Amino acid sequence: MNYSILCCLIGLLSFSKIKSQQVDKLWETEADLKVPESVLYVKENKILYFSNIEGDYKAKDGKGSIGKMDPDGKNKIIEWVTGMNAPKGLGIYKGMLYVADVDEVVVIEIKTAKVTKHIPVKDAVFLNDISINTKGVVYVSDSRTGLVHKIMTSEVETFLDKQEGVNGLLCVGDDLYFLVKGTLWKCGKDKQLTKIAEGMNASTDGLEQTKNKDFVVSGWEGLLYYVTAAGKVTQLLDTREQKLNTADIGFDADKNIIYIPTFFGNSILAYQLK
Repeated sequence: MNYSILCCLIGLLSFSKIKSQQVDKLWETEADLKVPESVLYVKENKILYFSNIEGDYKAKDGKGSIGKMDPDGKNKIIEWVTGMNAPKGLGIYKGMLYVADVDEVVVIEIKTAKVTKHIPVKDAVFLNDISINTKGVVYVSDSRTGLVHKIMTSEVETFLDKQEGVNGLLCVGDDLYFLVKGTLWKCGKDKQLTKIAEGMNASTDGLEQTKNKDFVVSGWEGLLYYVTAAGKVTQLLDTREQKLNTADIGFDADKNIIYIPTFFGNSILAYQLK
């Protein structure tokens, strides 16, 4: 075979293996939510839960709530559980929904839609995201104090400090991934920190992992990124010109669907990741 043709074929084969990630919009709810900050997709019962801040994003005013809907955006209940303050990050473990709510973690029994426990976090200012590992250990970030707290059977302790602006958390096995002002970090079992990726907008917020161990990251200002396990960052979406926020995302890893709460846009968007 001609050498030049062989090189061309090799080049084409190599190029075919390179996949450029992109997203296509699937649907959007009506703009009747109440400042949705976080979305959580729960595979077991195929439900989307979302937090509504409604009032001041840091006030203990009792105006906040948790809503739920089907994964196609239908059968929406905006105020499924009320009486929150400024709820943000959500996590689930054994039928219980955990909510980061200003300076405490609120625990809701999903079956009854009743609050069963309030776990105060001493000196907390702005509890933001939550992630729970397979053993039921709860991690919650405080973006104002730069701390990540660890909760075991209602006992709270500081897990990480000096992480000013820390927001999105994600438990994967014994590791905890977290976002700090545009940088994705991994904290191992021994608390050794490894930088995975950097250079994203400083408003990095939501963090999810794909089935192939890559990541999807949102930036609150209106940005969405795809981050490979090796740290390559690709921008998927930019809605800043439309003044549409992209807060703490949810993700269906089986169908590669990203759920985006638009905060002041008062809606939830669904995008297909390709």
